[in-house]
Amino acid sequence: MDAGGSVNLSSSLSSSASSSASKTRSRFPLQEQHLLQRRTSRDNLDRFIPNRSAMDFDYAHYMLTEGRKGKENPAVSSPSREAYRKQLAETFNMNRTRILAFKNKPPTPVDPIPADFSTAANNSKPTKSRRYIPQTSERTLDAPDILDDYYLNLLDWGSSNVLSIALGSTVYLWDATDGATSELVTVDEENGPVTSVKWAPDGRHVAVGLNNSDVQLWDSTSNRLLRTLKGGHRSRVGALDWNSHILTTGGMDGQIINNDVRVRAHIVETYRGHHQEVCGLKWSASGQQLASGGNDNLLHIWDRSTASSNAPTQWLHRIEDHTAAVKALAWCPFQGNLLASGGGGGDRSIKFWNTHTGACLNSVDTGSQVCALLWNKNERELLSSHGFTQNQLTLWKYPSMVKMAELTGHTSRVLFMAQVRVPMDARLHPQQAMKLSDSGMCLALLKWQNLHQRRTPSHLLT
Repeated sequence: MDAGGSVNLSSSLSSSASSSASKTRSRFPLQEQHLLQRRTSRDNLDRFIPNRSAMDFDYAHYMLTEGRKGKENPAVSSPSREAYRKQLAETFNMNRTRILAFKNKPPTPVDPIPADFSTAANNSKPTKSRRYIPQTSERTLDAPDILDDYYLNLLDWGSSNVLSIALGSTVYLWDATDGATSELVTVDEENGPVTSVKWAPDGRHVAVGLNNSDVQLWDSTSNRLLRTLKGGHRSRVGALDWNSHILTTGGMDGQIINNDVRVRAHIVETYRGHHQEVCGLKWSASGQQLASGGNDNLLHIWDRSTASSNAPTQWLHRIEDHTAAVKALAWCPFQGNLLASGGGGGDRSIKFWNTHTGACLNSVDTGSQVCALLWNKNERELLSSHGFTQNQLTLWKYPSMVKMAELTGHTSRVLFMAQVRVPMDARLHPQQAMKLSDSGMCLALLKWQNLHQRRTPSHLLT
């Protein structure tokens, strides 16, 4: 008995231990069978204590009691009721999933600038009005007998607000202040026609280039011939430009001559580099560099300090990138070493040059013969006039060279352009005067019509 009882007791104990072990194992399925060791407080890094001050107990109570009823026992509801429930949950922020909060909410950010003050500041900033570029001319002047010759320069605007234009063998002056027209000079047939005109910086004296290779200097206030420059060129003088008291002339003989108009022996320097007619001449604003273009498709940059008549190579840069005559030249008013040049009908491109290095910065195909170029002195813009095949005026945004406007009202080549240097009417209010010359260029007076039925220039037409 005793032995049997002890055996039964031990068996019951073993069975009890085995059942307890099985219960313990059932609590941790698919786990390794080893005793769990008690961790020290240093190792209990996953223990979080809720922060009562950051908790919403009303919302927690609702989520633990009422909030689960709809999910556990879904009731049949209409779509409108369901939409209402979702909107209500969003309104009262009932879409939260957490009940416990373990850290405080971040403080509400404070706007350093009051809303009313920032709104007032934004409203006080002036909004830039959109540029209006007219598509038609404001004024048109008759120009009978103007020569249709790409290589000549027959139009110029002086600093005294007077426009000079050569029509055949006569030079006319048009005063932009009052619209008065006067005749400056008519040359003899054996000397004419007039092939170029250029105002001196003083706005009083004007140089007139002739077909017989002479250059005349006139006083526009007294209509008096001051002197005639002879012996420099062997054929017509189609390009002129001033650099202080130096008058630079370019001829069909390919020569460029610097004339000091103050002295009797006026020829002070001769630049040789072109093989055909010089049709474009432009001094930089500093008076240090001269750009010249010719019918030989060449563009030269001359530096006054190094270009000596005795040097084997006088030019600073000789550029052969154009594939047609280079007449259109314009120095940038806001970057002294930036030059724009335009090519003729076989080229049709506008190119931009760094005249210090001679590098080409950009080239744009315009689709037409480039006759003249003008920079806007108030905006970063460039105006180009064209001949074959579209005869258009194009306003470009620099440096993107995006077309801002294109005027196609001309029926023949726009060979010449001149830029107004003073307001159209000095008596107007400055803002009004600025509006009249909106972009710094007087587009209205760039349109000349060759009306052969009129033999003398008319007054202003509207």
